Amino acid sequence: MRVMLRAHLDTAASNEGIKAGSLPQAMKTLMEKAKPEAAYFGLHEGVRSCWMVFDLQESSRLPALVESLFLEFNAEVEVAPVMNAEDLAKGLAGMESSP
Repeated sequence: MRVMLRAHLDTAASNEGIKAGSLPQAMKTLMEKAKPEAAYFGLHEGVRSCWMVFDLQESSRLPALVESLFLEFNAEVEVAPVMNAEDLAKGLAGMESSP
């Protein structure tokens, strides 16, 4: 299932991660594990944030993907199913054929 992960990183914790070099490594590791089709990094609600869209084949993979964000950066993490335009068109077409 295609999902979007959104993580807001705690400022103090991510500042320490930058100084120690653990933040770049954590993002690299997350990217290697998730293999996102798209990834964006920036500010949202005043804190460092990232957004990644990837295929979550099994929900059991989720803890291994996000636990370091909680432990190292006191992150607020959300993961939600999402669709691209092709998925949406397919879903809407299926609604039209339903009674």
